[in-house]
Amino acid sequence: MDLTSTAEEEVFRGQLKEWLAKALPTLPPAPDPLDWPGRRAYDTAWQRMLYDAGYAGLHWPADAGGRGATPTQHLIFLEETERAGAPYVGANFVGLLHAGPTVAAEGTAEQRARWLPPVLRGDEIWCQGFSEPDAGSDLASLRTRAVRDGDHYVVSGSKIWTSHAEVADWCELLVRTEPVSESVPKHRGITWLAMRMDAPGVTVRPLRTLAGSTEFAEMFLDEVRIPVTDRVGEENDGWRVTMVTLSFERGTAFVGEVVACRRALGELARAARENGRWSDTVLRRRLGRIGAEFAALWRLTQWNVSEAQRSGGVPGTGGSVFKLRYSHARQELYEVAAEVLGPDALDLSHPWNQDRLSSLSYTIAAGTSQIQQNIVAERILGLPKGR
Repeated sequence: MDLTSTAEEEVFRGQLKEWLAKALPTLPPAPDPLDWPGRRAYDTAWQRMLYDAGYAGLHWPADAGGRGATPTQHLIFLEETERAGAPYVGANFVGLLHAGPTVAAEGTAEQRARWLPPVLRGDEIWCQGFSEPDAGSDLASLRTRAVRDGDHYVVSGSKIWTSHAEVADWCELLVRTEPVSESVPKHRGITWLAMRMDAPGVTVRPLRTLAGSTEFAEMFLDEVRIPVTDRVGEENDGWRVTMVTLSFERGTAFVGEVVACRRALGELARAARENGRWSDTVLRRRLGRIGAEFAALWRLTQWNVSEAQRSGGVPGTGGSVFKLRYSHARQELYEVAAEVLGPDALDLSHPWNQDRLSSLSYTIAAGTSQIQQNIVAERILGLPKGR
């Protein structure tokens, strides 16, 4: 697929830049990072502005409430919003980048009509209930159990690292609907459910990360009743649906962050020139090499987006290559930031130091680097599976 901008797409770029120039000055100051109610209000207000202007769900299919934009228009949108310093998706992250695309690809017509418009308008926030305390990186080992009771599932168990649970309205939840046995491997018997966060039996406890942020939480489920109609995909077919979710998470959800990292790299170079660190040839070489890495990641992003469009909208295993390299590049970027800062690298209130601590989590976020290496080895390189 040709990702070169057409005249029509350049018109789109110009209109977007003009709208951003008018819209961004009207935004209120960003809230404190730990003020989650404030952050929800700020992020959903920005999402509503995008929706009213016709830029929400830009690349989603038109019948899913999106604009049906071309892959190139999607990339132009990401480039220009980051370049203009527009807010990131924030609390809308899971709904817009994981759950929404999964419902668009796997949900029924009724589910698409119910869940997708509120996500695009910023009316409802989703969180992710995949990880469990005893499952570690082996997602298929989850133990949260759902038992069918008439038209409902009764769910009990616990989740951890549940993103944005504090302010979420819905949770994309993985549960075990069939016990593991000799005839039921652990990857079978899993079901993908949408759970209301205000349902009786749901308890959320925020977790504080190394960087001091609280975007994660642990979640306890005590006989929570979820209607069968809120199941996405067939019962016991949740692993396949989950692979769709993870394909979006690894394939396209980090795309905007690459643009942000390229912007941060430019800021690092400017800071190094101002404080004298630019005379260090080793540091300049590192900045140059990281710049080349992000340039390559952007090309890989273009290829992944193009392939996803060609294959029906769901990203492929190229997302694992991107996730693996992006995690490493982001960590190295902020290691160099510490060198540029010098003694100020000990000031944890500096945004670059916050980003440096946060970057450590990318080794395990959205599937560990070891899992991505296995996917690349087995599904791309065709190497035999490990025992």
